[in-house]
Amino acid sequence: MAIEKASLKEQLLVTLRADLAVLEKAQAAAREGATHEEAKPENDKDTRALEASYLARGQALRVRELQDGIRDVEATVLRDFKDAPVALGALVVVEQDGESRSFFVASCGGGLVLDGVNVVTPKSPLGRALLGAREGDDREVTLAGRARSLAIVSVK
Repeated sequence: MAIEKASLKEQLLVTLRADLAVLEKAQAAAREGATHEEAKPENDKDTRALEASYLARGQALRVRELQDGIRDVEATVLRDFKDAPVALGALVVVEQDGESRSFFVASCGGGLVLDGVNVVTPKSPLGRALLGAREGDDREVTLAGRARSLAIVSVK
């Protein structure tokens, strides 16, 4: 079965949007908790409101980061990488220790597995190792403290 990059991109967007909906609810709850009447400090040692405001701010930053990531994935143009180096939107098949693995290079969603394809981002060590590689290249990457050799089988 051939893996379609358009399908991977759509699955990635569906997953990211679902994650965003959950994060937005959590952020709203954290904001409400920070401003709720019961969060007001009872004395100068009571830091509940301050802690809740830190949580709300962190949640808001994560929401914005995910919104930006979704926009980046939406804007990714899926193209043919024949004779071109790995970049965003590439579907890369590598051989590692005699096993074949597939990676979809995206700006967001690293760590997800979609139809047996691992999503990697340029921020990860593996994503950085794949960027710029071409079919037939060998790359070295250190993962979990262990050096690994990857043979680039195909770039689509």
